[in-house]
Amino acid sequence: MQIAIAVILSIIAGYLVGCINPSYIIAKLKGFDIRKSGSRNAGGSNAIITMGKLIGALCIVFDILKAFAIIGIMVALFPEAPYLYSITGVACILGHMFPFYMGFKGGKGLACLGGMILAFNWKVFLIMLFIELVLAIVIDYICVVPITASIAYPAVYGLMTANLAGALIILVATAAMLWKHLENLKRIRQGTELHFSYLWSKNKEHEKTRIIENVRKIDETQVNTIWREKK
Repeated sequence: MQIAIAVILSIIAGYLVGCINPSYIIAKLKGFDIRKSGSRNAGGSNAIITMGKLIGALCIVFDILKAFAIIGIMVALFPEAPYLYSITGVACILGHMFPFYMGFKGGKGLACLGGMILAFNWKVFLIMLFIELVLAIVIDYICVVPITASIAYPAVYGLMTANLAGALIILVATAAMLWKHLENLKRIRQGTELHFSYLWSKNKEHEKTRIIENVRKIDETQVNTIWREKK
């Protein structure tokens, strides 16, 4: 009974903490919806695109620490309950991705996954961070990081802990993150996805983004016109 209560509380606490989205909140205070600007994602990478590197970095750090903190708290409160690390971490990632007060349209979970990895082992965190940065630089797409990290981490965790059930629970977050990034893969195929090099060649990507947004507006106008004519 106590274990069941611990699991329920961990799911609720993890989800609610995950729902705290600084990118969305700061953008709202600035007068816009971050989900309608830049890459249209309520996360740290889009905060960099829309509000600058400092605010973006602070949002990323906050999202990492919120997952790190809530996992540490719940595991410390209920040390006897199994799988709380995985359960709380996944709940936090899902809360970030599907926050109730944002119509379940949040971020894509990378920073929270990073916080989950940090809560597990800081050495693994640094190694994976280095590998993912290299991949992002070589492939030059930001979305490659969450896709590969979300696939790799359950395997790393399972191999290091021999905890198959815990690794399977983490795969729930993997599935959600992969689903969230399908649109990025489509944009890569269409040639409209922002490159990782945007961080240091901002003007070039801004021009590209402006052209893409204009094309989208033209397409939307044409669709609306055709619809009105049919009616």
